[in-house]
Amino acid sequence: MQRTRSLLALSLIASASLAACGPRNGASGDPVPGGAAAGQLPAGQIPTGQSAGQTATGQTAQQSCTALETRAASAADQRAAFPGQTRACGVRSNVAFNVEVVATGLAKPWAVEPLPGGALLVTEKPGRMRIVSAAGQVGEPIAGVPAVDARGQGGLLDVALSPSFQRDRTVYWSFTEPREGGNGTSVARGVLSADQRRLEQVRVILRTQPTYNNNMHFGSRLSFGPDGMLYVTIGERSAVQTRPQAQQLDSHLGKTLRIRPEGGAAPGNPFAGRAGALPEIWSLGHRNIQSAAFDAQGRYWIVEHGPRGGDELNLVEAGKNYGWPVVTYGIEYSGQPIPNAVTQRAGFEQPVYYWDPVIAPSGAQFYTGNAFPAWRGSLFIGGLGSKRLVRLVIQDGRVTGEEHLLTEREQRIRDVRQGPDGALYVTTDVENGEIWRISPRR
Repeated sequence: MQRTRSLLALSLIASASLAACGPRNGASGDPVPGGAAAGQLPAGQIPTGQSAGQTATGQTAQQSCTALETRAASAADQRAAFPGQTRACGVRSNVAFNVEVVATGLAKPWAVEPLPGGALLVTEKPGRMRIVSAAGQVGEPIAGVPAVDARGQGGLLDVALSPSFQRDRTVYWSFTEPREGGNGTSVARGVLSADQRRLEQVRVILRTQPTYNNNMHFGSRLSFGPDGMLYVTIGERSAVQTRPQAQQLDSHLGKTLRIRPEGGAAPGNPFAGRAGALPEIWSLGHRNIQSAAFDAQGRYWIVEHGPRGGDELNLVEAGKNYGWPVVTYGIEYSGQPIPNAVTQRAGFEQPVYYWDPVIAPSGAQFYTGNAFPAWRGSLFIGGLGSKRLVRLVIQDGRVTGEEHLLTEREQRIRDVRQGPDGALYVTTDVENGEIWRISPRR
């Protein structure tokens, strides 16, 4: 049954630290003024790499915006590599919108993919894929989905449509595949039947290696790039034995991968032909990536679950090393330092942005629609533990503002996608999960 809830999103923002976030036009949102100057913030609150009372250009700040994040940092002694790398200015877009509950009763919906015509393709973590009609009717499980290992963080994960879906009706999905000796993240493809009741010609096109027997850090998000290739994010499986593999080219763990739509390594991958390296690898040094999206310029961005105080936004480029577990912000969830890790080291990429405390990111979407002109170009990220929808303003490759939406609903947001109508669709990560449609309030 469809229910409609309206709210006026005059965003509940606090705001951020630096004059580096300075003036911007209404299309991105205005920085929240006032608050303490950077030099007056408590220890651990100043985005490091910047002197107190200075802007990103090194000039003395006459006025600073208030920090959006005001809680104590988990790793208060760590210092950012450059101004604005953490605790960005809070922005207020002053956008009024409706939140409509499109569907209920879904079992931990993991991904939502809008279909042509207004319906939604949804994955449920226990292993079911369904279609939700434009009117909100939840369909029966689609036949043909392979078995999944749904323990812990595993299960049926992301789903993506072929770029030529209207012609070939091909669907791609990632899942935790049960295997001899354990499990692993795999990617399959199939053709959705004309009656939308089953997947045909199902074939697994990627089995990540090595197989390991646990229930954590599988990733994964699927994104088609402007080159027509399929980009896949893979977690490093969390265990002491598997963490180092994020730095090893003979393992898929802790990597982004680039493959052909029919399977196999995509041409031009950076480590193809290198002895001992897996040819599917696009980048390395990642922890657990559950958010990925291409922007309007064709750049590939990911948001990965970091350690405590170390969630990261990264701009991914071919062959680059993003550090985990030897270069990272944050600490272990036990409160102990991460063994032998530093926050900066030559030869390793810095995150464009990091959160301390973390947001627990899942799902990402660059907004390109016409329904919300003020949000155009923004990156939206679902927040699990933080129970919010995060909006980032990115200018010239740097985060210049952050807004938190839907906080009053106190729901874990697992995915966020833009529909053909310009609305945003989000899924809630609970046993009785919902799909929400965010549309302009008229």
